[in-house]
Amino acid sequence: MTNVLDGINKRTQLVGQNRMELLMFRLQDGELYGINVFKVREVIRCPQLTTVHSSHSVVRGVANIRNKTLSVLDLGLAIKGPPIDHEKESYVIITEFNRSIQGFMVQSVERIINLKWEDIRLPPEGVDTNNYINAVTNLDDELIQLIDVEHVLSEVVGEPEMLSSNTADELKVKEGQLNHVLIVDDSKVARSQISKVLGQIGVECTQLNDGKSALEQLKTWAQDGNPITERIAMVISDIEMPEMDGYTLTSEIRRDPRLKDLYVLLHSSLSGVFNETMVKKVGADRFIPKFSADELVNEVLPIIQGTRGQTPRAA
Repeated sequence: MTNVLDGINKRTQLVGQNRMELLMFRLQDGELYGINVFKVREVIRCPQLTTVHSSHSVVRGVANIRNKTLSVLDLGLAIKGPPIDHEKESYVIITEFNRSIQGFMVQSVERIINLKWEDIRLPPEGVDTNNYINAVTNLDDELIQLIDVEHVLSEVVGEPEMLSSNTADELKVKEGQLNHVLIVDDSKVARSQISKVLGQIGVECTQLNDGKSALEQLKTWAQDGNPITERIAMVISDIEMPEMDGYTLTSEIRRDPRLKDLYVLLHSSLSGVFNETMVKKVGADRFIPKFSADELVNEVLPIIQGTRGQTPRAA
């Protein structure tokens, strides 16, 4: 299955066109799932695993892959479903995101499909997804569910460290500084992490879960005729999002004369050298990978400190 990802570098041309490629796979429940190809390093048949008794219950073991010892998580168990049947042929999707490399065991791997982000939507309200499904799409009348792997990983390794209370007190936003930011991320876990850290230093956050909603909110705020930079200090946006990705959101912000001066920080679990190139191409101010509380605050605070104005109305 390794050749399924051959030529991945060529796929970077999709970035910035509101398009993505999805690797489809199935778990023991037989349903079809997907993960963004840019999170995937390799797909292999499941190797012999060594059990680690002190590990989390969804960790099926560790394996030596490419001279590195990696934990292999049962993705079925991780989303509260039936475990992968290791007695049958199974696969490991080796991923890199959130500054770490890990393997996800799946029952079978199918093919890669090319989609528009606008074809990917949030799960319908009322659908019980156990918070592990952050988007859905359809292919040939079959539902594809996109798993929030950031949520899965956070449950296994724990929440990232917050700022120490002493550090948070030292870095508090001063009176008269604009302390409101817009957070855009389709992962509920990621939005919570960002808002908790920024809340420690006195920053208020409006949270939205996709680029389209964020752009609509920004345009609504701009209708009052006042500079948008007097309402919010900056936008912190994920890259992968249903309906409109972070690159496209940034491009749309730069095209709108009312919004073009906003500071845009792209904050994504995706890694790869293409990020820095795309930051410049779409006009974002900065990119940082998820998730480091210290790094996030060090990026946000100077922007906040450079602002002046009244604290804006809550969204």
